[in-house]
Amino acid sequence: MFGDFSSMMGKLKEAQEKIEATKARLNTIFVDGEAGNGKVKVSVTANRLVKSISIAEELTDKEEIEDYLVLALNKALDKANTISETELAAAAKDGMPNIPGMDLFK
Repeated sequence: MFGDFSSMMGKLKEAQEKIEATKARLNTIFVDGEAGNGKVKVSVTANRLVKSISIAEELTDKEEIEDYLVLALNKALDKANTISETELAAAAKDGMPNIPGMDLFK
């Protein structure tokens, strides 16, 4: 009985390590978003950290820039969130022990 518990704890630790490694790797995956036909571009990591913002010189209206920036960021962050959730779920599923009645990742 304790052997099974020990094995399960080892697998949980392995899952946690895989998740941490995946989080670190997500910092190297860049996702772009743009708005205003490319007048505003943003780049974020899959961990949802903003890395760069580019605004075309022709944009001078503060409200227009703000609106485009919000749109571009939301697009990039939505993509990053999808990637992050998919990658972390896969890492967790691969490392989780098979516990009867605990079908967390169907």
